[in-house]
Amino acid sequence: MKYLIILGDGMADWPCEALGSKTPLAYANIPNMDRIAREGRSGMLKTVKDGFEPGSDIANLSVLGYDPALYYTGRGPLEAVSMGIDLGPDEIAYRCNLVTVTDGVMRDFSAGHISSEEGAALLASLDAALPDVSLYPGVSYRNLLVVPGGAGAETTPPHDIVDEEIAEYLPKGADAPLLAECVRVSREVFADHPVNQKRIADGKAPATRIWPWSGGKKPQLPSFEERYGVRGAMISAVDLLNGIARCAGMDIITVPGATGYLDTDYMAKARYAVAALETADLVYMHVEAPDEAGHLGSAEEKVRAIERLDEAVGYILAHVDGVIALLPDHPTPLALKTHTSDPVPFAVMGLGTDNVDSYSEEAAEKGSFGLMDALDFIPMLTAKRE
Repeated sequence: MKYLIILGDGMADWPCEALGSKTPLAYANIPNMDRIAREGRSGMLKTVKDGFEPGSDIANLSVLGYDPALYYTGRGPLEAVSMGIDLGPDEIAYRCNLVTVTDGVMRDFSAGHISSEEGAALLASLDAALPDVSLYPGVSYRNLLVVPGGAGAETTPPHDIVDEEIAEYLPKGADAPLLAECVRVSREVFADHPVNQKRIADGKAPATRIWPWSGGKKPQLPSFEERYGVRGAMISAVDLLNGIARCAGMDIITVPGATGYLDTDYMAKARYAVAALETADLVYMHVEAPDEAGHLGSAEEKVRAIERLDEAVGYILAHVDGVIALLPDHPTPLALKTHTSDPVPFAVMGLGTDNVDSYSEEAAEKGSFGLMDALDFIPMLTAKRE
């Protein structure tokens, strides 16, 4: 049996006035997603355990069957694994956004979705000015800061505080003084940096500082294949997902044109996912774009991202004979521009049918799977059947 999981990051939402009081999923033209629901079974999935923040790290670990209470150490170390950074036992890796803060307010958690090349140039200058830590450039605004002998800190994701004053959200705890010094130096280094000068001249948001968050030590995950008896593969342009997969011993499939943003090549991901099933038993195809649109608060972009993903789903349906599952990891409501822990709608083709004939939050609540815990999702898909 072959399994293909299509995960639209942040795709679930709340009814939106701009969309006629419908959610983006209910409003969008998604005949292929609707077909999965119509010819399969639906339900709701609780992807964020009580007491945990509704991040993509927690949600995707749970969907893949890894209990965050047992295995989660932070987002930073998962991304470090993806980037090939071998953390020592006393090192803590923090996710390190390039952000735009003006007048003490978080204006943009991504510094205008700064390019990877621009980000790398800024990080190189800052790394030279910070001898006690190490900085590693990633994709766009997503970077890493590694603290030797780190003791951890309580931090806040920058995408949770857009348009809010940052003073009450600054790091607290043992590493806080060091992180504060790193941020102070970044403000000085970035102030007149050529990258920012050009961005401002071009009418783009400058990266005014770094924002370290979600630090932790290197995680240890049991093998995905040993747990479920299937060989897994991950398709994602996001270091977080690839880090989880690498820790779990899954194959990492790199797709040209996959950007982790609205301009990603959806169809290329679908083609590579289908091809990956030649050697893998289960492919996890992650698409970040709906989440990015949610953080922007753009109903138009979120609907467009969902509809473009639906076209890729059509390609998958035409080429895959097996179990096909469709779901988000968490909602990213347009009204909030950040994540919530509400259960998400899912649909599975290949494990029977029920009376649901479309894919949306409201429709999935009527599905025969009912409300499930995400930790039971992969075991349910891959269970041996007569």
